Amino acid sequence: MVTIYFSGTGNSRYIAERFSEKTNAACFSIEEAIDFSEVLTTTNTVAVCYPIYGSCVPRIMRDFIIAHQSCFEGKKLIIFCTQLMFSGDGARIFTDLLDGVAVEILYAEHFNMPNNICNLPIFPVQDNKKINRYLSKAEAKLERVGRDLSSGIVKKRGFNVLSQYSGYLLQRRSFVRLEKKAEKDVKISAACTVCGKCIKICPMQNLKQVDSGILQNGQCTLCYRCVNQCPQQAITVLLHAPVKKQYPGIHQLYSDDF
Repeated sequence: MVTIYFSGTGNSRYIAERFSEKTNAACFSIEEAIDFSEVLTTTNTVAVCYPIYGSCVPRIMRDFIIAHQSCFEGKKLIIFCTQLMFSGDGARIFTDLLDGVAVEILYAEHFNMPNNICNLPIFPVQDNKKINRYLSKAEAKLERVGRDLSSGIVKKRGFNVLSQYSGYLLQRRSFVRLEKKAEKDVKISAACTVCGKCIKICPMQNLKQVDSGILQNGQCTLCYRCVNQCPQQAITVLLHAPVKKQYPGIHQLYSDDF
């Protein structure tokens, strides 16, 4: 088995890596420079993990899956998505990317994880105590997933009709327009010192340095990585309220444990 994932600020990476550790699966970020066609075609079972945005698979993950769609033919599939609160059919929506490709869904699950939208006042970035609560629940769910898979129990979170309608009506229908707007809606304030960190960490190569500072290429995937890691808190995407407390990500908070 192999696990492939995309993670903007570390939540999906945490789930992907912890699951892989528990199941002895190889684990790769889609940002790695490897031959994914070979990786995917030489395994029988593929676990995928990604953050869900407005009940949508992130653009970068969609592009990856569409590019490697044929490699999923005949595979057994495990789908994990990470979310703040609720996504409806966050795991099921992934299967739309494999339309016409024969796959067997072994398991699909949603994981509630810490908030990384660091400039949305109604959902502040949590302190370590609250983050630990999320991780404890995630660990318990991963243990259950492992037991279910070992016992041959199939679970498909988000695949029922109610989940599909709620995902579409409550989030996806409006988010599709917001996502398109976000592609070109990166703002960089005068606080920017042109250190170049955002350019290096952007998974979409959306940012570039010019004489006047940092410019965007209209390719943002709304992962919030640059917003959370800018040393000057000078970047915002789509939501342009001031950044007061950044989300460093689980691996930064608990670097001694990873």
